[in-house]
Order: sequence, then C-alpha cells, then structure tokens
Amino acid sequence: MVKVHIGVDISKDWIDFATFDQTLMKSSFTQRVENKGTFIRSFLKKLVKDHALIHVVFEYTGAYGLVLEKELTRLGITYSVVPAYEIKMSLGIRRGKSEVIDAMRIAEYAAINDYKLKPSKMRPESIIKIKELLAYRSQLRKVCSSFKNSLKAHSLMIKETGLNSIVSDIKKQIQAFEKKIKDIESQIHEIVQTNKDLNTNYQLLLSIKGVGKLIAYYMLVVTDNFTRFNDPRKFNCYSGLAPFEHTSGSSVRGKTMTQSLANKMMKTIIRNGVNSAIMYDPQLKTYYKRKTEEGKSKNIVKNAVACKMVYRMFAVIKRQSPFILLAN
Repeated sequence: MVKVHIGVDISKDWIDFATFDQTLMKSSFTQRVENKGTFIRSFLKKLVKDHALIHVVFEYTGAYGLVLEKELTRLGITYSVVPAYEIKMSLGIRRGKSEVIDAMRIAEYAAINDYKLKPSKMRPESIIKIKELLAYRSQLRKVCSSFKNSLKAHSLMIKETGLNSIVSDIKKQIQAFEKKIKDIESQIHEIVQTNKDLNTNYQLLLSIKGVGKLIAYYMLVVTDNFTRFNDPRKFNCYSGLAPFEHTSGSSVRGKTMTQSLANKMMKTIIRNGVNSAIMYDPQLKTYYKRKTEEGKSKNIVKNAVACKMVYRMFAVIKRQSPFILLAN
C-alpha cells in the first residue's frame, strides 16, 4: 500500500495542498481551499476516498491551523505538525516563494523524512484555552509596560505643561490593564483547578523553589501537560538553555553556545525564576556561589541553574510526587 504525502501551506484565508508523486519523485500542486471547516472537510473526504494511506504535514501556524487539525482528527487522518525552521533547514537553499511553492516543498519534506516524522495529536481544549489566555496576557503586559514608561515621562513634564489630566488618564489606563491581567490569571487558574490532570501536575511544579504560577502555566502549555516532551535535556535544547559544543578536529574551537533557533520566550520565563531559586533553595544557592567564585560568568551559572530547575520539573512529574530537598 503506497503512502501519499500531502504538504500543506496555511494562511488566514486559504489552505494550499500539494502531493508528492513517488513515481516521478517530485511534488505537484493539488488544490487550494478556503480555511473554513466545510471546505476543508469536503476536500479531505475526497482525499480519503482516492487514497487509502495518507500522511498530511504542515508547519505550526497557531490559530490558522486549528480548523485543519480538527477536521483531520475527526476523519482519523494521520498528520504531523513540524516547526517551520526544521523544514527550511532540511531542504537547503531554494529559489522562489509562494503559498503553492511552500506547500510543494512541505510535501517533498514529508516524503523524504517520513521515517522520522511522528504523528501529532490535537491539543486538549483546556491547553488551547490556557495558551490563548497566556498570549493575551502577554500582549496586555506589553501595553501596560508602555503606559508605565509613558507615565514617568509625562510626570516629569507636569511642572512645565500643567497637564495633570494626561497623568491621571494614564494611571486609569494602567489600573484597567492590571485588572484585566488579574482577570485573565483567574480564568487560567480556574481552568487548571477544574482539570484533574492539569491541577495535579501544576501543584507538583509549585513544590519546586523558583517555580511560580506563571512558569507552571507555561510549562503545562508548552509541554502539552508533559506529553510532548519526556526528556528534560531535549526541553532544555528546545528552550535554548542547554549549550552546544562547537568543535571540529584540532583546528576549530568555537565558543560553547545555546541554540539561536530556540524558544526564547520559554527561556526568559524559566530564567525569571532563577533569582528566587538561588535565594531560597540551599543547594542551588551553594551551587551558584561556588561556580561564581570559581570565576564563571553569572549569566552562564544562572543558565545552568535554570537547566537544573527543568530537570527537577520533569522529575516530579515522572514520579508524581512533590520535590523534597534532601539534606546534605
């Protein structure tokens, strides 16, 4: 039975499908459909009717790909969601770019890498909701920070302009945004509390020094409640916390660095808990002090502490028991 590889390029309004021909060893454009459930469902049903074995591959596009995932799941079609940079890096330098060309390239990628592509599963509704709420919270935080910076500048100008109304209005805006942020955090907490599996892992994560509510929320979302990753080392690589050696033979001795294509947001969030960890966790405090006294850069040591925190997070989830700090 021949497996048919389908490459998909997703945009807000359209979805382009391309098929890789195993005989000709090249991909060809198949069809463009509107990014709406009825149109996608109709096309996928036709695919299932014409081909017994299908593997659909597409890049992660967030909300734009959600309808496609739902329809693929509903029809029981195997699909894989792959990071865009992975497809780009694997195919090398290519000329030209359009939605159709991208779909064809993804189809080619799917055929070449079929042996290592793992089937994806649609995220649970609770994870999707928390992810959206966290994204909205992040947007509000940025706007709120902008208003706070603006408040400082306008406060200095009051003596010159006498425009107290501007400062008063900005303060009201900040209060309104801070209230919205708290409301969002309450919604997230309610979703976690009402989901047994999420709440169990959430409480386990909070047992670790340096891991606060926000870090715990993001860890649950990014790991799909620890089903997407089962190896802390891989997660540290994904987050840009694990450094990689850059050497070759006896002539190349590059600086050990983290991956530039990593999830920088996740790295920042975990790093935000490091100061608390080295302050309240005796082991990490001792480790940080020893390494900095040896002459290591504070930034590098804090990165190492963040890695240790990740290992602890994965450990408590695997054991399903809270973190206990053993006496030396």
